[in-house]
Amino acid sequence: MGRGAMASPPRLPAKKDVALALLEQSTVFVHLDPRSEAVRVPPWFKKQPQLVLQVGLNMAVPIPDLEVSDDALSCTLSFNRSPHFCRIPWTSVFALIGENGRGMVWPEDVPPEVAAQAARQQAKEKAKLHAVPEQQRSAPEPAADARPKARRARKPRPERADKDRSTRTQRAQPEPAQSPQKPDTTKSDVTPPARPHRELPPYLRVIK
Repeated sequence: MGRGAMASPPRLPAKKDVALALLEQSTVFVHLDPRSEAVRVPPWFKKQPQLVLQVGLNMAVPIPDLEVSDDALSCTLSFNRSPHFCRIPWTSVFALIGENGRGMVWPEDVPPEVAAQAARQQAKEKAKLHAVPEQQRSAPEPAADARPKARRARKPRPERADKDRSTRTQRAQPEPAQSPQKPDTTKSDVTPPARPHRELPPYLRVIK
């Protein structure tokens, strides 16, 4: 090949192979031009330049007759709760996209109306990225010292908190009971009476 000759663009894989690979992972969104006579879809879709159909092997509504052949993709789909048999030749398909966003587009099969709409949308998004509002250009940044400072609530000092806690503890403790008068223990056969067992107050119990 001479230096002046241009290299041909890489050949894209077959649409059937891409569809089978995507169907093994998730459902597939089939982008097609329904205006061809060979396309079998509900008649109210035949006049628009683009139609997107979702097909899959494990969908909520099963598609038992889904078939991927060398010439077309065919299956029975539900439209407004009414079944309709569809046959989509690969020549009318221009994109196959999986649920995860991965897929492939065949640019030579994209309808002119769809390509023009995509170009306009891309131009709008590019203009938004480069456009900067005048207010953002001239508006000065606020000074650091001009921002209002939030006042923080003062926390009690540890010494004062400990003092208050000790005061509440002292108030909570019960006053010691007066010791009973000691009996006359001059005789050996006299023994002091046993003190009855008293339950501790709730605020002195040890909680495990």
